Amino acid sequence: MDKPFQRIGSKSNAQVGRDFENIARSFFKGEGLLLELDIKIPVGIDLIKKNHAFDLGCLEQKVIVECKSHKWTAGENVPSAKLTAWNEAMYYFLASPKGFRKIMFVLHDYSQKRKETLAEYYLRTYKHLVPSDIEFWEFNEDESTAIRLCF
Repeated sequence: MDKPFQRIGSKSNAQVGRDFENIARSFFKGEGLLLELDIKIPVGIDLIKKNHAFDLGCLEQKVIVECKSHKWTAGENVPSAKLTAWNEAMYYFLASPKGFRKIMFVLHDYSQKRKETLAEYYLRTYKHLVPSDIEFWEFNEDESTAIRLCF
């Protein structure tokens, strides 16, 4: 079966996402955060709340994390549909309870054509949708390191 939007060399995009969540979990363990997978907390803009499952989190340490391992397209064009998922994550962070540390953990993917990473592009073009209390962390697969991006 032809799967043109599946990550090359991967079993499935869902598996790529799960693997990246485990990478994030391991990274943050080294930072002193013991995170669980699929943490559910009530979110909502007004009085009505509904549980939302964040990729990682810890209720005791009041931390929630969304993980995105998206890359530029093969032609180094903007993956617009994937960035819509980033915007959705920003909305869930906005609707989450106050007092939580909110982390967006993304894959470092550099575009030679654009001279910036996907995260840098996102923060440059969608800054107006990013709540001020969100931490952006960019993970470099080759070096197994992550840096916190400031904007």
